[in-house]
Parts: sequence; C-alpha cells; structure tokens
Amino acid sequence: MKPDQGTLSPEAARAILKLDFEVEDRRRVDLLSAKAAEGVLSRDERAELEEYLRVNNELMILQSKARLSLKKSEPKAR
Repeated sequence: MKPDQGTLSPEAARAILKLDFEVEDRRRVDLLSAKAAEGVLSRDERAELEEYLRVNNELMILQSKARLSLKKSEPKAR
C-alpha cells in the first residue's frame, strides 16, 4: 500500500475518505468489544472481532494515504 507515498489521484483519495463501516457493523463491534471486556467472548466472536479490527486498520492506512495524496495535490501557496 505504501501509505507514506501520496500517489492516489484526488478522485480516488476522496472516494477512499468516504469509506466507513455501516451503523450495524459499528453496533456489532461495540457488542463484541463489551463481551471481550467481560471475558465472555466465544471463539467465533473473537475471530469476528479480530476481522473487524483488521479491516479497520487497513482502512485507516488507506485513508492516511488518501489524505497525504490530497495534500500533495494541492497547489502550493506562493
């Protein structure tokens, strides 16, 4: 992904910055996180929560690259 390189087009960067989880997914993560804090998470639920976290981490990396790309595409002030 090379998140330290702002190589996305402005259009692609803006599209990536719009990506987010649905409300239902956020609720599910909240529920799974609460169960994890209580120590009552099943093996399947733990795997599900870990997958949400993995996807979130990848999304954050892509969005960081998108912000860098937009910053680099802005005309420099003189």
